[in-house]
Amino acid sequence: MKIGKVREGLSSQWWKKAVVYQVYPRSFQDSNNDGIGDINGITSRLEYLKKLGVDVVWLNPIYVSPNIDGGYDISDYQNVNPDFGTMTDLDNLFNKAHELNLKIMMDLVVNHTSDEHAWFKESRASRNNAKRDFYIWRDPVDGHEPNNWGSYFDGPAWQWDEQTQQYYLHLFAAKQPDLNWSNPQVRDAVYQMMNFWVDKGVDGFRMDVINLISKPDGLPDAPQAKNDKFGDVEAVVANGPHVHEYIQELHDKVLKGHNVITVGETPGAQPKDAVKYAGENTGEFNMTFQFEHMELDDNDDPSLGKWSDKKTSLADLRTSLSKWQTGLHGQAWNSLYWNNHDRPRMVSRFGNDSKQYRVLSAKMLATLLHFLQGTPYIFQGEEIGMTNMPFEKLEDYRDIESLNAYHYLVEKNKRVSHATMMSYLYNTSRDNARTPMQWSNEINGGFSSHQPWIVANPNYQSINVKDAIAKDNSLFYYYQRLIKLRHELPIITDGDYKLVSNNDRDNEVYAYTRNDAKTSLLVICNFTDQIVQRDYHITADAQLVISNYDNDLKNELRPYEAKVYQIK
Repeated sequence: MKIGKVREGLSSQWWKKAVVYQVYPRSFQDSNNDGIGDINGITSRLEYLKKLGVDVVWLNPIYVSPNIDGGYDISDYQNVNPDFGTMTDLDNLFNKAHELNLKIMMDLVVNHTSDEHAWFKESRASRNNAKRDFYIWRDPVDGHEPNNWGSYFDGPAWQWDEQTQQYYLHLFAAKQPDLNWSNPQVRDAVYQMMNFWVDKGVDGFRMDVINLISKPDGLPDAPQAKNDKFGDVEAVVANGPHVHEYIQELHDKVLKGHNVITVGETPGAQPKDAVKYAGENTGEFNMTFQFEHMELDDNDDPSLGKWSDKKTSLADLRTSLSKWQTGLHGQAWNSLYWNNHDRPRMVSRFGNDSKQYRVLSAKMLATLLHFLQGTPYIFQGEEIGMTNMPFEKLEDYRDIESLNAYHYLVEKNKRVSHATMMSYLYNTSRDNARTPMQWSNEINGGFSSHQPWIVANPNYQSINVKDAIAKDNSLFYYYQRLIKLRHELPIITDGDYKLVSNNDRDNEVYAYTRNDAKTSLLVICNFTDQIVQRDYHITADAQLVISNYDNDLKNELRPYEAKVYQIK
C-alpha cells in the first residue's frame, strides 16, 4: 500500500525550520491494554502532537525484533513488530499523520542486525555459506579474540561461534552482529530495504550509529585506558576509512530526488566531521546527532565511561554548545536536543526536578535550546517536564546496557559498590527515558490499565498531559510558543550566534545573541536556584519576546529565569 505523501511543494530545506518530536513506541500509548505501547496508540495521539505544533514525528524502531536492545536488534526490516501492531496499522498511522501535515521519520539501524535476522542465520550456518561475508568473522588469535575491542555494552566486542569455530564482531550486544559494509551485496540489500520505505511515503530517516559502519582496515587494537580490560572501540571505528564513500552511495541510490529529512547519529564526531557528513554541499545528511554535550558528565575514570553521578558544569556546557554553533554556522546544520531514548531526563540532568523549580528550570532549558541554530528535537514527555525514575531495585531496570554495566562493574570486576552503581544508574540509565508517557493521573499515567512493560514513574499523579493542557502557564504551552516563534522568526533559523562578551566563566548564567542584518535576539538563562545580578545594557526599545516569569526585573535574574529580548 502506498502511503499519502506530504513532500511535494516543500522548500528544499524545510527541515531547517522544523521541530521534531521523538516517540518511543513501546512507552508512548497502549491501545489494547497489554502493557506495551503500540502503533494505534501513537495514531490516537497525533492530534495532541499537532496541537503542540511539531512538524516531524520520529519513531524509534517499530520493526520485527527480539527486543534485546529496545528494538535496535532488528530481525526483519520490512515488517512490523507484532507487539506494536500490523503493517495496516502503520499505513493508517502514516496516512493520519499526513492528513495532519505531520511528517514521519523512521529509525534506520544498519550498522548491525539481530542474530535472529535471516541474513545472520545463513551467515553462521557454515563458513562457505553465500551470506557468510554479510557479517564480520575472524579466526582466533593465540586462542582468544582477534583484537582488544570492547563492546559499547561492556565485555568484549567479539562472540565465539562454536559451530563454525570463528568469532563474529558485535559493537553492541552479542545478539547484535555487525554488518560487513565492505560487501557490496550488503549495501545493495540495505538500499533495497530503504527504498521499500521511501516508496511507502516515509519522510525521512534517523540513521543509528551510522558513522561506525566502516571498520578500519586490518581491525587494529584500540587504545586502552588504565583499569579497562578492553580497548576503546569508538576511537578506532568512528568515521572509518570508507564511511563517506558508503554514505554518498546510499544518498545516490536511495535519497537523491526525495525531499526527505535525514539525520546521522555520529558518536565521537567533532564539528569538522559534521561538516563532512552534513555540509551544505556534501550531499550526505541534512544534519548529525553529536554527543559532546552529552558526555561532559562522564566519569573522571575513563574506564567507567558514562557511569557517573556528577553534574555537568555550565562552563563546560557553554563551551561545547558554542563550539558547535560557531563551527557549523554557514557550513552544516546542527541537531538540538537535551534528551532522547538513550539519555536521562533533561530536567533531572541539567535543571532542577524539585517541586519548586521543575517547571521553571525546564522552561529555562527549553528556551536556551530552541533559540540556538539547528533543528530542535523534543523527546516524548519533555514538553510536560517528565523526570528521572526513582527505581528502587535493580530488578526494575530493563535496559541491557544498564544491566550489563552492573554485572561487569559490580558483580564480575568489583569496580564499584552496589550503592554507587545504583546512584550511577539513577543518573544515567537509559531507562529514565523509557518509562511510560504520563497522559493523566489515572492508573499508570493513562498509558495502560495493564501492568506496563516497565514501571511507571509514580509522579504521574502530578506530572501529566491532562493537567498541563488545563493550565495556561504550563510547560506544554511554553513549548508551543517556542515552536511558533521558530516558525515565525527567520533570525532563529538564519542568524549567527555569539556569546555575550561578559558571559560568566562560572556556573551561573548562559547568555548569547542571535544576529542578522536587521535585528538581534539576546537570550539570557540563569542556571541556578539563586537570585543573581547581571547588567546586559538592555535598551529601552528592546522587546521581551518570551520569559518564564510573568514580569521582568531587568538586571535581576530570579532562580532559573530565562528571557529573550529582540533588539532592533
